Amino acid sequence: MGKLVFWAVGVGGFLGSVCRYYLATFLNKSFLSVFPYGTLFVNIMGCLLLGIFYGLIEKFSWLTAEWQLFLTIGFCGGFTTFSTFAYENLNLLKKSEYLQFAIYSLSSFGIGVLAVLGGLFLIKICF
Repeated sequence: MGKLVFWAVGVGGFLGSVCRYYLATFLNKSFLSVFPYGTLFVNIMGCLLLGIFYGLIEKFSWLTAEWQLFLTIGFCGGFTTFSTFAYENLNLLKKSEYLQFAIYSLSSFGIGVLAVLGGLFLIKICF
């Protein structure tokens, strides 16, 4: 991996993470509710941005590989990993891989929640 690729992904991830934090925090404070409106908005916005970026990449050739990685893996990856999850599921559906789509979606959600619970449980019993 070249240095430019490393920095493109790293800087993009940093900027995406900072944007996610401030946008989600602002929205959660604006909507006084236990429902995580900020996170929901960020996840949906990240999916929209990832679709726009991949659409631009497919339609035009003026984005270098480094800019592509900066926008997709870097920025969108830092902004929300949910966007990548949604894009990968869309690709499975486009390929008519319905079983893999179901397994990936359900296991990501189910095992993800169980993993968070497992991590909380481990900390409780170890400390």
